[in-house]
Amino acid sequence: MRFTLVDRIVSLEKGDSITAIKSLSLAEEYLADHFPGFPVMPGVLMLESMIQSSAWLMRYSEDFEYSAVLLKQARAVKFNSFLKPGKTLTVTSKIQKWDGDQCTVKAAGTVDGESTVSARLTLERFNLKDRNPKLAENDEFRTEKMKELFAELWKESAE
Repeated sequence: MRFTLVDRIVSLEKGDSITAIKSLSLAEEYLADHFPGFPVMPGVLMLESMIQSSAWLMRYSEDFEYSAVLLKQARAVKFNSFLKPGKTLTVTSKIQKWDGDQCTVKAAGTVDGESTVSARLTLERFNLKDRNPKLAENDEFRTEKMKELFAELWKESAE
């Protein structure tokens, strides 16, 4: 199972920053268990929303040259409030440093203008074929799927 924790990208500046949103619906399965009687988005999924937003910024900035973008490090993670169903998490991510395969971003999530989560994230990008040449076809497949999903999330002409 894969969770897509970005519903829409609302602004995007190549090589600089991204703003994305995640609207939390009571229909999301994990809310039945987290927590019964007090449904809130798990903190790790709020963090994942920031990671996914930052990964979209990296992919877009490099014209989808790499098939994989993974979290290498999360530092200074702060959870300030809950995200409840019916609310929207607005995620902003700004590149602080890009050194070779690693990109460090300052990311934050807000709800109704109030800080909900923040972190300094280091993401690493690579192609699978660089680690195993037999996976070259997998790179192409993953890249195409990411381009298709990105086209759904970012409607530049509508902005």
